[in-house]
Amino acid sequence: MSLLTKINSNTAHSRYYQALMDIIKGFKLWRLALSLGWFDIKLRYKGSALGPLWITSTSAAMTATMGVIYSSLFKMDIHEYLPFVALSTVLWGQGIALTLSDACQCFLQANDTIHSIKLPFFLQALRTVFRNIIILSLNLIIPIIVFILFKVHVGWNALFVLPGFILWFINGLAVCLLLGCICARYRDIPQIINSFIQIIFYVTPIIWLPQQLKHHIAYLVYNPLYPLIEVVRGPLLNNGFNGTIWIYALVYSMLIWLASGYIFIRARGRLAFWI
Repeated sequence: MSLLTKINSNTAHSRYYQALMDIIKGFKLWRLALSLGWFDIKLRYKGSALGPLWITSTSAAMTATMGVIYSSLFKMDIHEYLPFVALSTVLWGQGIALTLSDACQCFLQANDTIHSIKLPFFLQALRTVFRNIIILSLNLIIPIIVFILFKVHVGWNALFVLPGFILWFINGLAVCLLLGCICARYRDIPQIINSFIQIIFYVTPIIWLPQQLKHHIAYLVYNPLYPLIEVVRGPLLNNGFNGTIWIYALVYSMLIWLASGYIFIRARGRLAFWI
């Protein structure tokens, strides 16, 4: 083995080790990440009377409007449609879409912190995910109220939502590492991601029910965001545990993890220079 090959091999192993240690050290600082996430929310709504509840009130107004209008357009029973759209819009808007959007700014927004204090880069991913968890938790009040008003019974199947949220948490961290690194290097990517979010919203069953596709419903699993949202939404709508949905969700998740790991390992050493 030549000297150059040995150097390249040692460099590769060093990258893997440093990236792994970055993630481990980041997890150890989870309390700091949680505090920073909460501070971000307080700073964003500083001087506001309602604070983050402005998002909740806006989501509630949008849900009520969409529920009435679209139930008429689709000729759906509002007692079936409104709980579905209330839960779907919150999980999409304050869950998936917000995570994708914030992941692009994961490292860019922490520019001053990264340059002034030596902290694990993974801490910023935890910070972003914790911030979005808090916002999502506040907005889950909307579907809860709708479920109570329309007397939607949530049985023991709702327990399957726990592994779904754990999968969301892990995927959120992976997406932050993946998009955070890419967007730190290429500043046009956030605009592409925002356009993608708007497009994928209409081809994912958020404001329309999956069964409306009738004979074409089987093709929905090829939309990666459908199984990923269904592992959380399904149990809350008494759809039980769907093995097929979970298989696709895990496959798409593993692809995200592999991509984020590869990008983070290669980009970590240059992140501070890019931002």
